[in-house]
Amino acid sequence: MSLGKWLIGAALCGVVALGSIVAAHADSRVYNYATGTWESTDDPRVMRRTMMQQRRPSAAFNRANVNIETRERPGTIIVDTHRRYLYFVENGGRATRYGVGVGKEGFGWSGQMKVGRKAEWPDWIPPKEMVIRERRKGHILPARMAGGPKNPLGARALYLYRGGRDSLFRIHGTNQPWTIGQRLSSGCIRMMNEDVAHLYNRVPNGTKVVVIGPEGQGGRGVYRETGVSAPGLLTSIFGN
Repeated sequence: MSLGKWLIGAALCGVVALGSIVAAHADSRVYNYATGTWESTDDPRVMRRTMMQQRRPSAAFNRANVNIETRERPGTIIVDTHRRYLYFVENGGRATRYGVGVGKEGFGWSGQMKVGRKAEWPDWIPPKEMVIRERRKGHILPARMAGGPKNPLGARALYLYRGGRDSLFRIHGTNQPWTIGQRLSSGCIRMMNEDVAHLYNRVPNGTKVVVIGPEGQGGRGVYRETGVSAPGLLTSIFGN
């Protein structure tokens, strides 16, 4: 992936990471990835499809405790965008595995980052590039979207830094859980809200993040999963 495309993708990931984008004062519209158009939820067919999209992902992407072989130290985050899993490395050859959504074709990447900062229910400020692009289509995006259930960044966000500077990539929650396990974003790593909240509480600033590319780039010798050790607990941060 070229540097220019990498930067553009990073700048847009807060928006394109959504399966459904909410425009300013337009909660009745959703973005259809299949057609690349906005649709009105006043249409019963659109509403039915939108409701179906709220379904949870495959059970294969449920949180789980697994056995792992790696040279990375406990506390490291490993993201395997090929397999759509994120691992939080623990002591004793174990890790917590979470299902994730990753970059769509052409927007995958690999490399090492660090968590530069963290935010709970983060606000979203649409990047300039996306504001211009959507305005050309006749869509007006908000200058800022307050954190909350409709926000593209979900319940928590880990801001990934490289060389002391914000890379514009994030590990964040999503208000579209059906996208977990899919390749739909512009490079950000998305998690179910309950999972990103669980990870957030375990990760301090400065945490090392190793990202393996969509074709396995950068993955040689990073880790090997050797089996599930115990079922994960899917305890919702909302208490249900």
